[in-house]
Amino acid sequence: MTENLFYFLTSLTLLCALMVVISKNPVHSVLFLIITFFTISGHYILLNAQFLAAVNIIVYAGAIMVLFLFVIMFLNMGKESDAKLKTSTLSKISGTVAGGLLFVVMIAALKDTEIVGYNPDTYNSQIGMVENLGAVLFRDYLLPFELASVLFLVAMVGAVMLGKKETGEQHF
Repeated sequence: MTENLFYFLTSLTLLCALMVVISKNPVHSVLFLIITFFTISGHYILLNAQFLAAVNIIVYAGAIMVLFLFVIMFLNMGKESDAKLKTSTLSKISGTVAGGLLFVVMIAALKDTEIVGYNPDTYNSQIGMVENLGAVLFRDYLLPFELASVLFLVAMVGAVMLGKKETGEQHF
């Protein structure tokens, strides 16, 4: 049952990820991306990482996709943008070379990996639970966690200061 669910989620993930790239309508592309995020969350649940699945749905499928849809609607691509975009030969060649180089790097990175089978003696079923994740985060990675929170605080203050309009200042 689990194996069939894995293969179903995998095929659905690959199909929707392909449709994100192939879709000509940007709204359809975002909707396919949302489905892709949900299927990846299904993979997280199969891997017993419920916290990652919940965060993926809340942050990516929720907040980030709302932002993407807002930007797409804000750009208001009308009928004039539906015209066929002409791409130069140089951009086609550079895209092909970049894709080929990415493929070569992936093959080089994965060529020496070995697939390890399931060993029930050493398997820990509690590895992806929120309690264990929190214990590792606040015990082993406390300093990077606090530095990231300070970085986010500085980014928020910077965004407020950039968006604040001074008296007599004109925004174009």
